[in-house]
Amino acid sequence: MSDAAKWTAANIPSQSGKTALITGANSGIGYQAALELARHGAHVLLGVRDLAKGEAAVARLKLEVPSAQAEFVPLDMASLASIREFATQYTGSGAPLDLLINNAGVMALPQRELTADGFERQFGTNHLGHFALTGLLIPALLRASSPRVVTVASLAHRGGKIEFDNLQSERKYVPWDAYNASKLANIMFALELERRARDSASRLISIPVHPGISRTNIFANGPGVRDLKAFAVRLFAPIMLQSDEAGALPTLYAATNPSARGGRYIGPDGFMEFKGSPIVVQPRPHALDQAIAKQLWTVSEQLTGVTYPPLS
Repeated sequence: MSDAAKWTAANIPSQSGKTALITGANSGIGYQAALELARHGAHVLLGVRDLAKGEAAVARLKLEVPSAQAEFVPLDMASLASIREFATQYTGSGAPLDLLINNAGVMALPQRELTADGFERQFGTNHLGHFALTGLLIPALLRASSPRVVTVASLAHRGGKIEFDNLQSERKYVPWDAYNASKLANIMFALELERRARDSASRLISIPVHPGISRTNIFANGPGVRDLKAFAVRLFAPIMLQSDEAGALPTLYAATNPSARGGRYIGPDGFMEFKGSPIVVQPRPHALDQAIAKQLWTVSEQLTGVTYPPLS
């Protein structure tokens, strides 16, 4: 891709009349996505678990974009009760949802932690929470003329494995292994959702993305300084990392580019996809295993209690 053709936030078309929900929108990539969508006219719902952080994010956004239509909605991706409460209220309102950005996440927690529902926190938050939220919001998404679901994965999927006998790290917990598996699950979910949408001749499209390596709060909330991988990331940060604004571009490309196609994986175009402008990239072959993806879907339904309605 020539420099002249590189996609930036300036290429976002008007989002006027559209409603977007972004999980984990109080900081990092989620906040930057919310900011740009609001700047281009969307009504933006910032899904955040913490009231003070959510309200502060909305206040900050409106300082940057005084005309913004933005509001905080309480949404804890580590709690099925919180997810169900929000989804019930939103779908019950009768309003359409044009765009869902599954962004919230936690990374490489030093010790194994559990969600309120007893799931390993990384798998529960990063994958199961978004699987449940998306399924519960399908009725609202299908009220929109061209609904999109964008799921934020990671380069870390490359080292991930879906081990059905250790999904919750019951047998052994290794912080990075658990994170990598959750990010692989994100891609597999997004691609399986797209296949199911196409089989149903649905208007909905599903697009997985990754931000490269960005300076976000997920590092602060994840690996400890004694973790060698975390230490390496900090050591080489000036070379490897890009800004939150740049890291949000693949998400925004997938969310708004009229030519973006469902099932395409969007990431940066730079060296090893660490940073750069958004383009179509390729996930590792194991992320394309449809048999594993179908089994993961079934297991996710069983664990969350969420069965997806028809997609058309």
